[in-house]
Amino acid sequence: MRRSRARTQHPARPSHPSRAAQTSPSTPPTATPTPPTPPFDFPAARRLRAGLGMEPEHVAYGMRSSFGLPHVTPDMVIDWERGTAAPTGAELTALAGMLWCSVDDLAGRPRTLREYRVARGVSAETVAHVVGIELPAYLRMEETGQWRGNERQSDALTELLDLSLADFVTVSGREWKLAELLQGAVTTRWQGYVRPAAKLLPLDRRLVEDVLRELHSAYRSTTTAGLTWTKGTAWTDADDAGRDFLDHIVDRFWSTVSTVESTGPY
Repeated sequence: MRRSRARTQHPARPSHPSRAAQTSPSTPPTATPTPPTPPFDFPAARRLRAGLGMEPEHVAYGMRSSFGLPHVTPDMVIDWERGTAAPTGAELTALAGMLWCSVDDLAGRPRTLREYRVARGVSAETVAHVVGIELPAYLRMEETGQWRGNERQSDALTELLDLSLADFVTVSGREWKLAELLQGAVTTRWQGYVRPAAKLLPLDRRLVEDVLRELHSAYRSTTTAGLTWTKGTAWTDADDAGRDFLDHIVDRFWSTVSTVESTGPY
């Protein structure tokens, strides 16, 4: 993929409902595909619940009794908040009702190649044709979450789905590695993470250095704020602030890239 600047992410465009499959009397009906799980901002869900003074048990009970979802358990709510699972469309709507917020407040940006494609309203067949990959091979990439196209195909995918550099890192399956590197950089010595981060991303090494330095400083400021409180309150606040910082570390990285990039000779 060509070295490029990180662009501002575009809001996801809603996809159009698919048309019902046409069948003949001799053709068995086509099974209705399972709708994709909507992108979910799990740190926001945890933050909103905590702000209301509710426990996962209260959320689950309310979703069962008030929204007709008898299968929801406290463990499910905890899994959603940890990011190890995501609510379905109906569960997301009920969760928003319990947390006194809108669905948009809990909706995260797309995280997988399939989610980006669906959000842009593009069929898998179209993507495969435009980028020049056999459909079965492309579908395997969606299923595994690992983009394996070459540079030309990556550029075609980026243009078709209107992806920023941050988006492409996500759909190529490298965001988890980036998050791991960034968490290490801000919690230890950031200098040791410049080389692997620059190798992972098509960004100027000097830019990566400046961004990691900024993030490291911001993390230290966040976790040390308020440590003069007494009776352990400061430590609790610092832990919560640090956890929230790390939960959003990738988003903070791209935001800092844009800021530093606009002021530096890159």
